Amino acid sequence: MFSLHVLLQQCVRRRCLLIGKGCHALAIHLGLATDTITCNILINLYTKCGMNDCARHVFDAMTFKSIVSWNTMIAGYTCNGDDLQALKLFSKMHQEGAQMSEFTLSSTLSACAAKFAAIECKQLHTIAIKLALDSNSFVATAVLDVYAKCNMINDACLVFEKISEKTAVTWSTFFSGLVQNGLHEDALRLFQSSQREGVQLTEFTLSAILSTCASLALMTEGMQLHAVIFKYGFHGNFFVASSLVDVYARCGQIEQAYLIFAGMKHKNVVLWNAMINSFTRHGNFFEAMILFEKMQQARISPNEVTYLSMLSMCAHAGLVQEARCYFSLLISDQIVEPNVLHYSCMVDVLGRSGKTDEALELIQLMPFEPTASMWGSLLGSCRKYRNVGLARLAAEELFKLEPENGGNHALLSNVYAASGSWEDAVLARKYLNDSGAKKDMGLSWINTKGKVHIFGCEQKEELFV
Repeated sequence: MFSLHVLLQQCVRRRCLLIGKGCHALAIHLGLATDTITCNILINLYTKCGMNDCARHVFDAMTFKSIVSWNTMIAGYTCNGDDLQALKLFSKMHQEGAQMSEFTLSSTLSACAAKFAAIECKQLHTIAIKLALDSNSFVATAVLDVYAKCNMINDACLVFEKISEKTAVTWSTFFSGLVQNGLHEDALRLFQSSQREGVQLTEFTLSAILSTCASLALMTEGMQLHAVIFKYGFHGNFFVASSLVDVYARCGQIEQAYLIFAGMKHKNVVLWNAMINSFTRHGNFFEAMILFEKMQQARISPNEVTYLSMLSMCAHAGLVQEARCYFSLLISDQIVEPNVLHYSCMVDVLGRSGKTDEALELIQLMPFEPTASMWGSLLGSCRKYRNVGLARLAAEELFKLEPENGGNHALLSNVYAASGSWEDAVLARKYLNDSGAKKDMGLSWINTKGKVHIFGCEQKEELFV
């Protein structure tokens, strides 16, 4: 039995599924098919190899399930992206009154984070408090992560403050949560405070703070972080380098961004995407297309972000034919599944080039429900090309999806005005005023003396913009 367990553990480390199945057959032959330790190793093997169904078959056949059995199976579902099954299995475990550990809760909470399941997270948080596991670093960090991803940042802050022993993972998770919720200034201030306290730096922490510098276009802070990255030896990390490229590009330093990109000996798809997106942002469309070709020559397969960047570039550059080529390439890709954002970009490309009827046909044929951004893009195109009939259709859909957004009423009014339908334009504006819907106020910001100042200007809107 000991020799079999050692061999199975080796199969787990090396992901040797074929030999592992042979060991499974031997275990059945030796009458060890229901032995708890043997089954736990087999479950671990099958889940590590992505064979959740085989692992579950072993799990269900066990006469006695230890806490390791439950934890391994739940973690397997979570790691393989089957988050719903992980939550269902945890529910079954809870109903059967099985013992739980911090690993049980942290794995299940990770499934909640992937599903943005805020209610389930609150329930798990309550269970953790009852079991006195809420102060455990793994559990508390997992709870913090879910709250942040579910836009419950105040709850995340409370959890963070109550963690007595904050690990580097806890800090980086909280930084990422603040950035995800748009609290860039808070993230930057907290990072500065954490460095004064001597908190350990990780590539995840640096990537999150670099994202803040990129979002606020903080050139000075970005350069300081660049020096810190070199000092601590993180300059060869893919994710840190990608974030640095983004910082320099957003601060207008596209040459410096490219130097960082070119200086990386090995490049992954994230780094290629960061550079392509940087070229696109600066209007260097030809360079972006060349980089896309070089990426394929380097045998790096484009992912959904790559295609999104290329389609977005085509929309802003008015490259209809090129957009069709990239979209066809995406549709024929055997690995990447086109999503609603890709279709939205393609609708934008067609609308901007005056092919509004073709854009409508694409919306009607796509395998997704149309989003507000699609109809908004189409409505904006109708204003330029004075397609009043299609504008009415797009506006009606927008009113259903965004009844509180007054900008859609104003945009419809502008379509009427551009086509000379003055009475309809006045009626659209009147409906906007009567409905109580409001346009979002535009905001600007300026960085001066080390502080970011955000301001807006509220003025009486003219009848036609």
